[in-house]
Amino acid sequence: MGQVTSAELAAIVRRLTVDGVTPKVSQQRLTRALELSRELYGDRMHHSGVQVFDHTLNTLEILAPFRPDEDAIIAVLLHHALDSGSVTLMEIQEQFGAPVRSLISNVHLLSHVTLRARRSRIEDLRLMLLSVSDDVRTVLITLCDRGSILRSIDSMPHDERKFLCQDVLQLFAPVAARLGIYSLKHELENRAFPVIYPSDAERISEQLDQFHAEKGDFLGSTVRELASFFRERGITAEVDARKKEIYSIFIKMREKSVTHIRDLFDLYALRAIVGTEAECYQVLGLLHHIGRPVAHRFKDYIAFPKPNGYQSLHTTLSQLPAVPSDTFVEVQVRTRDMHREAQYGVAAHWAYKEGAAAEAVQQVQLKNMLSSQESLGRGGRPSYADHIFVLTPRGDIVELPEGATPLDFAFSVHTDLGISFSSARVNGAIVPLSYRLENGDIVEVQKQSPPRPSPRWMQLLKMASSRTKLKRYLILLDRPRLVARGRELMNEELRKHHLPPLDTDLSVFKICDDETLSMQHREDLLMKIGQGDEKPSSFFRRLKALHGLGVDPASEKKGSRSRSRMQRKDSELAIEGGVPMPTRYAKCCSPDAEPRGKIGGVINRLGTVMVHRERCKMFLQSSKERRIGVRWR
Repeated sequence: MGQVTSAELAAIVRRLTVDGVTPKVSQQRLTRALELSRELYGDRMHHSGVQVFDHTLNTLEILAPFRPDEDAIIAVLLHHALDSGSVTLMEIQEQFGAPVRSLISNVHLLSHVTLRARRSRIEDLRLMLLSVSDDVRTVLITLCDRGSILRSIDSMPHDERKFLCQDVLQLFAPVAARLGIYSLKHELENRAFPVIYPSDAERISEQLDQFHAEKGDFLGSTVRELASFFRERGITAEVDARKKEIYSIFIKMREKSVTHIRDLFDLYALRAIVGTEAECYQVLGLLHHIGRPVAHRFKDYIAFPKPNGYQSLHTTLSQLPAVPSDTFVEVQVRTRDMHREAQYGVAAHWAYKEGAAAEAVQQVQLKNMLSSQESLGRGGRPSYADHIFVLTPRGDIVELPEGATPLDFAFSVHTDLGISFSSARVNGAIVPLSYRLENGDIVEVQKQSPPRPSPRWMQLLKMASSRTKLKRYLILLDRPRLVARGRELMNEELRKHHLPPLDTDLSVFKICDDETLSMQHREDLLMKIGQGDEKPSSFFRRLKALHGLGVDPASEKKGSRSRSRMQRKDSELAIEGGVPMPTRYAKCCSPDAEPRGKIGGVINRLGTVMVHRERCKMFLQSSKERRIGVRWR
């Protein structure tokens, strides 16, 4: 390992010092993490155009205002350790403990959540980012990592810049907002916005420059006069001013369908920070006395906080001291605690408390915030409470149910991979078949040729879809025996009626339910008999060559009609894997009605494949583990 000098260690500590406060960190652990990161990264370049080691230090600098603890600091320094492939999560755990291992694993996972080649809706991806861990540090480090990349974005290729900024605006900044971390939200948005919407950014900037030139620089005078006004009335208030963020202006203009910033009320804003909640309402009354409130522009987020915990009083005023008469100013009034919440959101308690108390507050806040999102599930979006996300060696994300095994992973990636399963490495180490995967695990499957799947695997598979795929394959392996058994049973039935046995071409089965069958379909019918799914006697009313033999004439017409419908259905549907399974058309979407489109199947508890249209709400809300591919022949 490269030695870390005392000067280098001091420089790292300076990066972590905010407002004169230095975090408590073991110099021994920090030195070991720095030496390992330097050894792993070397001179390797990050895709943002800086060296990976420098990128981790920049990420640490963005995280510093949140007062990270020792484990979070070490996790940031090593959050690209898995990219090199020269260290495993187990080795990291041995050196730095399970909490660091968990943070690195989950941050590594979240770094692969992007909009590219996505199969999920954006809202589902946002919820996934929030749901992967109940440790807010995971998401916070991921957001700081994006911020670090954006700070050096000019050195990246144009297309890469656009992909990154698209992810930031649609995934990561909304997650920061949902967690109430507005300091990060604004930085992410303001850096990404000009890359995605260059002409809009330029137009709004020009309008802002012109608008501010017309109005003059009045905010400083207003701040001083208001602070003096409150002080004369016995209230100590910190008053500061801000101009509305450019991306927020863009969104507001788009929502209100306006083309010029003059039509917005909150281009200028003041913030008054006081000691108590009672003083918030007292200051509000004084503001309404000194200025003129704008109707319908008052919001009481103290009595009715936002879902992410944000609290403040909002009011919009005109005719404040030193403000031009035709200019509106939004004023926010809050306590110091509320201000910390507004800056750091769900991470505020981590930043200003220590130990188990901070962790408990975070988890409660995070769970409350997530529960407020659970109504999304009722709209057809998934709840990820009982799901995990693991990675392929290439970095693709695979969603699995909690408790899933490496075998489930293999079948989810591809049926052939599951059938050919030999062994699995999880985070670089060989694991048993019964190993329960966890969020962020990197799973690598070893194949064997020829495949040797075992019926014993049925007990190890968590997912119904995996068991179905394995069962179909095992049946196919057993097909010759089942066909032979079906032939024996059919011949026995034919003998009872003094009829000749089946010939080599299975000619008796050539026309069934008025459909001409291929040789494979004739064998499929014999296999059903061999499995016990069909009785040989049932074919006497369905086979043209035996029509009318051994059948009750009264029931023949009804039985023939129902089976004819069933056979027609079987003949027009192809099920994934090619194994015959009982099918039914779902009544909710009538997939067999014209015009026909793309379809999918859901295996119900009776083993029947319910066929739906692909866009059917019932199909989209069904468990992915029970879905099976179905198409029209």
